[in-house]
Amino acid sequence: MKKVIIIGASGHSAEITDYITHYNNSVAPELCFDVVGYIDDNKENYDSYSFVSPYLGTIQDHEVSEEAEYIMGIANIQFRRTIVENFLQKGAKFATLIHPSAIVSPSAIVGEGCVVAHNASIGPKAIIGNFNMLNSRCTIGHDSTIGNFNFIGPQVVLSGFTKVGNNNMFGVNSATIPTIEIGDNNTIAAGMIITKTVKDNETHFYRFKEKVVIT
Repeated sequence: MKKVIIIGASGHSAEITDYITHYNNSVAPELCFDVVGYIDDNKENYDSYSFVSPYLGTIQDHEVSEEAEYIMGIANIQFRRTIVENFLQKGAKFATLIHPSAIVSPSAIVGEGCVVAHNASIGPKAIIGNFNMLNSRCTIGHDSTIGNFNFIGPQVVLSGFTKVGNNNMFGVNSATIPTIEIGDNNTIAAGMIITKTVKDNETHFYRFKEKVVIT
């Protein structure tokens, strides 16, 4: 059984806790995750959820454990990379969690510290870097490459041969057409369909939206 500490103790951490529960019910006991506890700079986050495992204190004051691995449970992309890199410098090891309902091609590669949520799909020869969050029902097409520290929202579809850099945020239901390249530090708003190259440090959103009501 692998001992893990979850960084963060709010909604995203609660979802990851559910993933672990489902995972533990689907594998042999020796492969299960044992959640040692949660760390969060705001204990009120922890108090808002009925976690079974204890609150272990703040992220800032936490001493890295040699006996446990870590899972990033904070959704805010502004903090994820900084915290992970700080913990790595202190010697932390990070676990990779793949929900049992996810479909991962045998030829795909999933890196360190990734979380792959329920009903996600990773296609043939896809390469997923380190510390990525692949949320529920997202699809990573065949031959796609994703860098590090990306947050892929629910039901995102990255078509085949998509190339994604580092530290990007993909909102719910966003998508790419095949062979699109996306650089670093971008925000793709919910529902956006990316049809052209995205460079670095850009935000893509719909400026105008039309609502039609038929009566």
